[in-house]
Amino acid sequence: MRGRPLRSPVAVWKEPKVTRQRHEHTSPSVASARSLLKAGRVSEALEMSENLVSHDTDDIEARYINAVCLRYLDRPDEATIAIHALLKHQPKHARAYQELGHLAKSRGHIEEAVSSYDQATRLNPALLASWSALLELSDKNSSGHQHAAAHLDRLTQLAPELLSAESMMHEGKLFKAEQLCRQYLKNRPKDVEGMRLLALLGMKLNIFDDAEFLLESALTFDPSNVQARFDYVSVLHRRQKFEKSFSEARKLLDLDKDNPAFLSAYANEALAIGHFDEALQIYDTLSSSFPDMPLNHLVRGHALKTVGRREEAEKSYQRAYKVQSDLGDAYWSLANLKTYQFSEDEFSRMREAEKASTTSIEDRIHLCFALGKGLEDRKRFDESFSYYERGNSLKRNDLQYDPERMESEFDAQKKLLTKKFFSTLPEGGSSSDAPIFIVGLPRAGSTLLEQILSSHSQVEGTLELPNILALVHRLNGRRKLGDAPRYPAVLGSLTPQQREEFGNRYIEETKIHRRSAPRFTDKMPNNFRHIGLIHMMLPNAKIIDARRDPMACCFSGFKQLFAEGQEFTYGLEDIGKYYQGYVDLMKHWDDVLPGKILRVQYENIVSDLETQVRRLLDFLDLPFEEACLDFHKTERSVRTASSEQVRQPLYSSGVDQWRHFEHHLDPLKSALGPALEEYLS
Repeated sequence: MRGRPLRSPVAVWKEPKVTRQRHEHTSPSVASARSLLKAGRVSEALEMSENLVSHDTDDIEARYINAVCLRYLDRPDEATIAIHALLKHQPKHARAYQELGHLAKSRGHIEEAVSSYDQATRLNPALLASWSALLELSDKNSSGHQHAAAHLDRLTQLAPELLSAESMMHEGKLFKAEQLCRQYLKNRPKDVEGMRLLALLGMKLNIFDDAEFLLESALTFDPSNVQARFDYVSVLHRRQKFEKSFSEARKLLDLDKDNPAFLSAYANEALAIGHFDEALQIYDTLSSSFPDMPLNHLVRGHALKTVGRREEAEKSYQRAYKVQSDLGDAYWSLANLKTYQFSEDEFSRMREAEKASTTSIEDRIHLCFALGKGLEDRKRFDESFSYYERGNSLKRNDLQYDPERMESEFDAQKKLLTKKFFSTLPEGGSSSDAPIFIVGLPRAGSTLLEQILSSHSQVEGTLELPNILALVHRLNGRRKLGDAPRYPAVLGSLTPQQREEFGNRYIEETKIHRRSAPRFTDKMPNNFRHIGLIHMMLPNAKIIDARRDPMACCFSGFKQLFAEGQEFTYGLEDIGKYYQGYVDLMKHWDDVLPGKILRVQYENIVSDLETQVRRLLDFLDLPFEEACLDFHKTERSVRTASSEQVRQPLYSSGVDQWRHFEHHLDPLKSALGPALEEYLS
């Protein structure tokens, strides 16, 4: 615990954090159709659902009811067509895959049924019917049978309210799930499963501090609850409290040293705190002991990539896709090495898997990006773009990125944090000059800058640290539905003492990522949106803007499938507008905080490395060291998409790669507008 009295978990969220999404709304007509179906009046329900769909083709619930009715009326071909039409509108509809499973099972297509049920449970692990079917259809001695049995056992022990809330959560109906869960906890404030579910909702909403507290509380009430401890490890990891997450993972492993899930969790946390040899030894053991589990090979590959053992990572990724032929993440991980060349056999495997109806949407997205990269390497640029475009479209459909909201955020910063604001700002903030913030857009060269600087004896290269973004979230606070954001307006009311506290807390919380060097980098690119806050809490910190040719930077982002975040990159217009907003905001920071930021152009580093290195070190008040020119020889773990590229000397071939695709990029050029014109002038 954190030295404070244990509160009721219900008190953590006083007001709903999430806004109600369109798909959470159920019209009276849909509710009537569902009631008719439950009452066994299937023909009437079918007629009503068909009428609803004809008037609103985006009504997903009406489409789903329509497909179920067709199955009940023994019209499987029409039901299958209806389900596939639904999945085109909402590719991650778990119950649609469950329906495909029911249809395949009724026809005796067992392998197809198992695949569909498996996909349904991946998307929504609270689907009892799918787990029951998987249990029935699997070999009793198989790991799949045991896995299904364990899930069924857990779900059948849940209170009906929590089972419904968990299912809603996985369906993206977060508002409804939260309301149901909180109502349940009001009557049972010490129910560990309720607290755990509310914590999971918090993690979905990026409210990690509340999620952490809830799980701490759950483990106080029930220290033996393994699932709660698993979740606790996860939230601690997400908050990058790696020493603590490692300690909690150790507790899991102490319960059963041979449990593969406990071993995997422990290895993940060992890797996070830099115990690479120990982590890799466990991954090796898991891969050997459970060769038919593809994720063991996949995570082992990620670990090997992090420490620079590229050839071994390649073999581990290959083993993963050989176990599961449609495992898109394995192919994308190979492509994301940026140095791997796919064979013709691998191209055939990827194409076949991408076309297969049983391939999940997540795997299909990964496969599209992998095919795009592989075909680009083969100089088949038009075909490559078609896959990049398809992968981005599938990914964008799954996100809720709002460019207008982002533009409003940029405008709010410029409106509040003016020259007058900073000129009248009282002294305050931490006195530390240790942090070096590298900001900009992803794929702009920030990893290269970090590698150069971390080659200096006085600089520690860390990660894309989430601490500033987490502070912004806390400052924004809990808001009622429809309320305007509190941030950045709240910055105007911060006292010098609060600013100092924020700065000192940042220095303290980031110690886990540092060793003995007096300076360290934080390369979270999105921190450019919060330079005003950074200056207020860490006035002596240095800020470097990693800038790249707008066409090259934006198209490189469009080609990249990010592990999380960066939602603006999955559409050419979206990323172009975001880049334009970034340039405008950086101009504002230059105007109101002159001399605070050093802009470093990627193309200049490529053409004249030594001049740019000396310029960087002068800005940071650091003596020149030759090692910064030989940055590719520096041995350190690198976790970003550029990990293999920064382990090589600089090359100029990648500067204008976007020109091979130029005739596809008119939407990007148009969206960039003045940012592109200024760069070319």
